[in-house]
Amino acid sequence: MCTKAVYGVLIFFAICFAACGSAPVPPERPVIAAKGKPTSSPSAVASLSPVAVPHAPTKYTSQIILRGVGRPDDLAFDQSGRVLFSDEMNGTLSRVNVDGSVTILLHDAAGPEGMVVLQDGTLVFAEQDSNQIVALAPGETTPRVLRALPGKSSTVTCKHGVDGIAFDPTTRTLIIPDSPTGDVYRMSLDGKTLTLLASGIVRPVGAGVDADGIIYIADECGHAVWSVTPGGKVTRIPGFGMPDDVVPDGYGNLLVVDLEPAIHALIRLNLATGKRETLARPGFIEPQGLLVDAQGNIYVSDDYANIIMKFLPV
Repeated sequence: MCTKAVYGVLIFFAICFAACGSAPVPPERPVIAAKGKPTSSPSAVASLSPVAVPHAPTKYTSQIILRGVGRPDDLAFDQSGRVLFSDEMNGTLSRVNVDGSVTILLHDAAGPEGMVVLQDGTLVFAEQDSNQIVALAPGETTPRVLRALPGKSSTVTCKHGVDGIAFDPTTRTLIIPDSPTGDVYRMSLDGKTLTLLASGIVRPVGAGVDADGIIYIADECGHAVWSVTPGGKVTRIPGFGMPDDVVPDGYGNLLVVDLEPAIHALIRLNLATGKRETLARPGFIEPQGLLVDAQGNIYVSDDYANIIMKFLPV
């Protein structure tokens, strides 16, 4: 009987020790990535603490980085982070240098518009008058045609040729709105493959792609912005005047420049809540190009005010 009692005491203490030394483990929670969606990568699941979702800046200060040089339209960064701008009215592609001077990179009488700089430094851009996509490789002086688009540019209202284009980092392809036809295509970097993504847009002009591969299209004559998911779902977001360009800001918002005379503003749309904010309006006449760098600085061009403005988070 004494031996049984000793065994009983030992078992009791063993149970208590196990209960105190290994508390129940809660089920694993997916880590919330910066874009606000769960990720299932092993390295992420190893941590149980959610990563803080960054918030978009609430205030900006502005500065003019270019004034009175041509008619700046669409914008892009070169490999060194310098701002490139097209000038459809004067038929040029130019670079804003660090000291504020301007270097003309190319004269193109076919109306250069939207631009994308590829990893090897090749400058791909849209020609509005010819409605085609061309490329200028480093060291070359004459661009080569990558693809003539199905549409035909005309002087009829809302039927002008291709305007803005975008690079999709998730597929390493180009997003090409064919403005005269109202269609949006995905194009291979060599121009050989053209895949229809969306139709029925009044005048698709500007394009932007977020890190998840969701495409956003500015519908200048349709008073709307459209989204196209990687799965092919197309959604119209109404309530704009004449949106000309769109760029996801990395905080779950979409930046939009609206050149409607009664609006002429830089607008931020929260894609989750639908909330809209006017970030800037004074100084604009007809804002056209839109660009965001890795530090969250926003660049806006206005071809009638002859300026490129930079908005810096405060």
